[in-house]
Amino acid sequence: MKKPLEGIKVVELGAFVAGPYASRLLAEFGAEIIKVESLKGDQLRAWGPHPPGQDSYWSLVQTRNKQSIAVDLRTIEGQAIVKDVILDADVLLENFKPGTLDKWGLSHTELKRMNPKLIITSISGFGQTGPYRNLPGFGNIAESMGGIRYLTGYPDRPPVRVGLAIGDSIAALYAVIGTLLSLYHRDAQNGNIGQVVDVALYEAVFSLLEGIVPEYVHANQVRERTGNQHVSTAPSNVYLTKDGKYVAIGANSDSLFARLASVMGREDLITDPALQDNRGRVKEADRIDALIEEWTSQYMLEDVMKLLNDGSIPAGPIYNIEDILADPHYQARDMFVTVADERVGDMVMPGIVPKLSETPGEVKWVGPNCGTHTEEVLLQIGYSQEKINSLRDQGIIKIETSERLSL
Repeated sequence: MKKPLEGIKVVELGAFVAGPYASRLLAEFGAEIIKVESLKGDQLRAWGPHPPGQDSYWSLVQTRNKQSIAVDLRTIEGQAIVKDVILDADVLLENFKPGTLDKWGLSHTELKRMNPKLIITSISGFGQTGPYRNLPGFGNIAESMGGIRYLTGYPDRPPVRVGLAIGDSIAALYAVIGTLLSLYHRDAQNGNIGQVVDVALYEAVFSLLEGIVPEYVHANQVRERTGNQHVSTAPSNVYLTKDGKYVAIGANSDSLFARLASVMGREDLITDPALQDNRGRVKEADRIDALIEEWTSQYMLEDVMKLLNDGSIPAGPIYNIEDILADPHYQARDMFVTVADERVGDMVMPGIVPKLSETPGEVKWVGPNCGTHTEEVLLQIGYSQEKINSLRDQGIIKIETSERLSL
């Protein structure tokens, strides 16, 4: 059966995280992705651990299912190539600072003129308008100005990052949503015209701030860092076990708290007047958390989990990646896929999210080397072999001819 995005052609003019992650998600469900890179390649290829002589593992995952062409966009000839590639595309997905495409002759106005049905999805630090539009903005800046870093950590310590490129990833998800909405409007709704999807990294982060805006405007409250303790409900925290591991417990409704108290053998907590509703338990969160950890610290993690699961209390161990790979539920849900590749051998990668019953996503190949598909793509859009060879000889394009085998 056809994939849901089969027949959709996406040109990715992106680097690092947000844009490439968005196009990766589209690729997993059938979209044809042509990743346009500089002759040196996306710098993500050099980020983090890597197989000997190859690009980073992160890059090999991020560029899976994509075709890579390498073009020097600083040249008129390179810009002409990209325009030719975009002529029959459905989507252009880019994450450069506003104004960058204009310098390359690829302004939104020019792109719409060339291809009126094109969806232009632009991800940037601060969006395409406003006083900050020209400022550089990476994910760490967005997480800071979007509010999440102020809330992350403990009240007596400086703000901390989440541990992942969370701002870029959230923005990528919004870029996918906006792209799909625009494609639906254009095609299913017979809109017959493209539009611009404007995603700002800081706004993507800001959108997650729950009730913080009205809490401040109408109640004059500034939400602060609370560590692992939930600010609005209790008990919800992580607790140390006898073997030095941690379990997360969320017993934050009246019935769940009563069940937890019973499992702990502390029925007296059920009738405690101060703990009869959530507001009371939030005020007493420190006392409750101390009692819960006093209990969990008497048991090994496995035994705590059995008691909590038997009591139908939401709980889960704090996993590292080794724990995740060993977990039978992850395995049963196909959250790891092994993809054969002649450069790096059988490579284990994250599986597909979400799960679709009739048209599931798929990982077809590991991320290619920079410029692997340059010749193939240019032949497909009508370039002669002679012209391709000339562009290569002039240094306008790069054609990857070696798999850089290093096994």
